Amino acid sequence: MHALRSRSLLGFLVLLSATGLACKKSGGGGGAEAPLRLGFFPNITHAQALVGHTEGAFAAEPGIGKLEVKQFNAGPSAMEALVAGSLDVSYVGPSPAINTYLRAGRELRIIAGAVNGGAVLVTRTAKTPAELKGKKLATPQLGNTQDIALRIWLKQQGLTVATDAGGDVQVVPLSNPDILGQYLQGGLEGAWVPEPWGARMVAEGGGQVLVDERDLWPRRRFPTTVLVTTRKVLETRRPQVAALLRVHVRLTERWRADPARFTSAVNAAFGKLTSKPLAEPVLREAFSRLEPSLDPEQAALATSARHAQELGYLPGDDISGLVDLSLLEEVRATAR
Repeated sequence: MHALRSRSLLGFLVLLSATGLACKKSGGGGGAEAPLRLGFFPNITHAQALVGHTEGAFAAEPGIGKLEVKQFNAGPSAMEALVAGSLDVSYVGPSPAINTYLRAGRELRIIAGAVNGGAVLVTRTAKTPAELKGKKLATPQLGNTQDIALRIWLKQQGLTVATDAGGDVQVVPLSNPDILGQYLQGGLEGAWVPEPWGARMVAEGGGQVLVDERDLWPRRRFPTTVLVTTRKVLETRRPQVAALLRVHVRLTERWRADPARFTSAVNAAFGKLTSKPLAEPVLREAFSRLEPSLDPEQAALATSARHAQELGYLPGDDISGLVDLSLLEEVRATAR
């Protein structure tokens, strides 16, 4: 596991270094007539992106102009595209955003929050942390937001992650679909996952929520998805990004005003993109742990950076300058 972790981290850092250099050479952002390129994942934790894209709200917004939407399956690949200049704005988890900011020239900017909450540790039999000893757990990706959360929580419980030299709990990186498959087949004791995978593990595999990550944070709030761009794009394409933010704000307010109807719209969009809409009980359970938020929860971001450094994923935790809400404030002011 230690060797895997080292190789994976080294590969990611080499990619960030290379794409960071490419960004500096190309300048990124494109010209005023170039399409605005928006990235997101086909996950319900990217709820505003799902609905905005599927319903055509982004493409129809005056001021955006040409729009290209690109789907990604993992944060690092989206962030590589962003710093390389082949993507302009993206929905992404906080850990890839923080990692990219610190590893690729501090160019990335979080310009708004999107979704809070929605991560759980689901287990098959363990009802206490002590009962995890000798068991195998999974996370969606080495060094991602849920992976860091699990490793920090295990450490706080006095449990060590198994390596070649021994340890208490084995932690393996698997894609979310593979996590569910292995869990259903009995190959895993559990996993720390984002929704709807936690709700699916409970519904389809008879699991239980051992940890709702909201319980570990002040006010039960932590960012799961944020909206990011780069300093260069903010300088060169600010009006277009502002137009996109207007849609994001409206979608967020729509979610707050009518959660049930918005949840149905998310599931319709999710089903259209994946051909597998969620069953209603799973949908309701998953969204019970999610909330819309334009606030990226800067204190929680700082804590996440400290956790990543503590685990050896980052050389430092100074993320001052990462969050820039000036454009969001302008958009909200003009909407009043």
